Amino acid sequence: MPGKVAVLGLGLIGGSLCRAMRASGFADEVVGYDRDGGVGELALDLGVVDRFEASLEHALSGAELVVIATPTLAAADVLGEVLIKLPAETVLTDVASVKGNLVAAYRQTRAAILADDTLSISGVAPFVPGHPIAGSERSGVDASRPELFESHRVILTPLGDGDADALALVRRLWESAGAEVVEMPVAQHDAILAATSHLPHILAFALVDALSRSELSDDIFRFAAGGFRDFTRIASSNPVMWRDIALANREPLVQAIDDFGEHLKALRDAVAAGNGAELENTFADARSAREDFIKQQG
Repeated sequence: MPGKVAVLGLGLIGGSLCRAMRASGFADEVVGYDRDGGVGELALDLGVVDRFEASLEHALSGAELVVIATPTLAAADVLGEVLIKLPAETVLTDVASVKGNLVAAYRQTRAAILADDTLSISGVAPFVPGHPIAGSERSGVDASRPELFESHRVILTPLGDGDADALALVRRLWESAGAEVVEMPVAQHDAILAATSHLPHILAFALVDALSRSELSDDIFRFAAGGFRDFTRIASSNPVMWRDIALANREPLVQAIDDFGEHLKALRDAVAAGNGAELENTFADARSAREDFIKQQG
């Protein structure tokens, strides 16, 4: 197990991972870094980290494992900034919900570092992309909790560079937090998350926004029942974070929106035509599919 782990970004996910590591004893020392010094001090006061560093260089120094836990679009810039500062022995990972842009940034930065003759380096730190399928509509370090990842899946998307030790370390990190670790290719991850996470958030945001602009909005929200509340709960999520996710994963997300749009139009046409059989078949198939999903979730 590593002596020092540095977590860059102390929001809900980064803070919860710090808490989980401290609770399990995964590392000798869990050090946090956040560009917002107030967040770092709060994390220290809450017992989220063993130590907070206001300097990125100090946070990275001596770390055997570095976790980038910043917002999705910022993670690519942080990766580029961090990679040139790390020795080849350090393992780098992340928690972003989109992998393609980060993998591209890593490969581009790695190639630039290796091609720079002015740098005296023995190699570049290996990168093991990761994504915990866990979260909450709440955000911030004060919402973090050590059990957030228990019985949840974490997807790793190894780059196929043969660094088995780096992959094993990141796998142990998440297993120590109580997560089930699975592996898949980067493109498959981004397509699946576009359909199962990013699209539902788009739909929830769009529905609430559309209804809020209606002339009947006051009555709509006044008389909305529990089903509406449950369906739109995720529209309370952080708008900036979800803007970044949508932009980072835009090609798979646009495809998911287009596919859903065609299906929604077919339902619209069935309603307009009074085709009750088509509606009932679709609703029955959807109910069956969801019940199978619930069974798989245990």
